Amino acid sequence: MTQRSILVTGGAGYIGSHVVLQLRERGERVIVLDDLSTGFREAVRDAPLIIGNAGDVALVKKILHEHDVDTVMHFAASISVPDSVRDPLAYYRNNTVNTRALLEACAAHGLTQFVFSSTAAVYGMPATGRAAESDPTAPINPYGRSKLMSEWMLRDVATATATATDNINAVNAKNPLRYVALRYFNVAGADHQLRIGQALKASFHLVHVAAEHVSGRRADIAMFGTDYDTADGTAIRDYLHVEDLARAHLDALAHLRAGRESTTLNVGYGHGYSVREVLDAVQRHSDRPLVIRTGPRRAGDPPVLVAEASRIRAELGWQPQYDDLDQIVRSAIEWEKKLRAHPWG
Repeated sequence: MTQRSILVTGGAGYIGSHVVLQLRERGERVIVLDDLSTGFREAVRDAPLIIGNAGDVALVKKILHEHDVDTVMHFAASISVPDSVRDPLAYYRNNTVNTRALLEACAAHGLTQFVFSSTAAVYGMPATGRAAESDPTAPINPYGRSKLMSEWMLRDVATATATATDNINAVNAKNPLRYVALRYFNVAGADHQLRIGQALKASFHLVHVAAEHVSGRRADIAMFGTDYDTADGTAIRDYLHVEDLARAHLDALAHLRAGRESTTLNVGYGHGYSVREVLDAVQRHSDRPLVIRTGPRRAGDPPVLVAEASRIRAELGWQPQYDDLDQIVRSAIEWEKKLRAHPWG
């Protein structure tokens, strides 16, 4: 049987490019769709790249047909919580409306497998600071809401295709759409061979910002909020190495190929670090003192957000390999120094 293709939207971005790299290393046929608004050609390396928007129904239909695609991995999205608070309509357009258009094209094509890049932001502010998949979803910012609405659409399309009878716009009921939605916690780090890494044109993730500072690209590091109800007053997050996250997508693909049911899963290590603890780790890998500037809390930031992460191990057999804060920080700094010497874009 001829191997079918995987379409990766947003595959020139940070997380998508790491997934593309791992898929290619396993011999998968991969097509990348990216408008390069935040991604980089260099991140795609030698994978086929089509420049365009995931919300372009006609273009997506053409790609799905011409490349015999049976799986879509959807990363294309805007991802900054503060930006979503400032410009919510941009997030609802780029994340929600474009996902709706993508799903329309997938349904018309008869796509059977979909892996969705979601976020822990759908949980909002869980009472205990820990979030399980069975917990209520109550996002507190437009970014989280835009992703949650996309999850709902994906679930509803999967349900409709599983029960389709005479709906000509739906997939044949014999081949319903099944999906895995992965709710990421805080992603950081870089490929251990330093082939790719985070290269945002406007950086806002703590580890990346700190790595830019260590490499000399930033004058200081902003610390937002020192008055949270935590041990050291700073926010706590579950930091996840990007290579472990990428591997979760390959495990999700294996899950779908085995014919298993649709599922929504957290991707995190199940423990958190405060902002101060992260910056202490960064300091251990810097040859000069960090310059840290404190400021007020950012709108839409919960004080603690850590994954309940047992379900992904049970359902996908996911086994993280890089659950070590120093390793995450070290790879991010080494990558940033390489990128500073040889810039992209």
